[in-house]
Amino acid sequence: MEELRDKNGLTEAEYLKNYDPHKWNTPSLTADICIITDEKERKLLLKRKGNHPNLGKWALPGGFSEEGERIEETAARELEEETTIKMGAKELTLVGVYSKPGRDPRGWTVTAAYLAVVDPLKIKPIAADDAADAKWFTVTGTEGDYHFISDDLELTLKDLAFDHDDVVTDALRMCNK
Repeated sequence: MEELRDKNGLTEAEYLKNYDPHKWNTPSLTADICIITDEKERKLLLKRKGNHPNLGKWALPGGFSEEGERIEETAARELEEETTIKMGAKELTLVGVYSKPGRDPRGWTVTAAYLAVVDPLKIKPIAADDAADAKWFTVTGTEGDYHFISDDLELTLKDLAFDHDDVVTDALRMCNK
């Protein structure tokens, strides 16, 4: 069988030999993880950022994908690195892909966000890596007006880092179906 050629007369091997991967700008790829309890009164796991950008703000655990790593493996790795919670990639459900321009001040960044609904008695978060703190927040309110309460700290969606307000809203919507 004859090899297929494109409109320029090139085989795929010839095309790839001359292909310049730097011709197109590419985004950084990250994973974020929503860990929500399976209780009637839902709780959300948040970490307080210990590094820039958004130093001191509360965020979902997450971080950059490493070359050769599947994005769901990134999610599991980052969750363990930042909270010491071990969870396999197969235990995570895709919430969505978030790519709004400007979502990350470091540049063009696309994230795949994941959800795990867990028993809080089996999950004990401990802040690690670049997380200054990690703890459970009780979720109150309704879609668009969620509040997150832990001890004497109360946050709203807009208090979360990056576009995590969108991610959390979508994840809670999935939990409430």
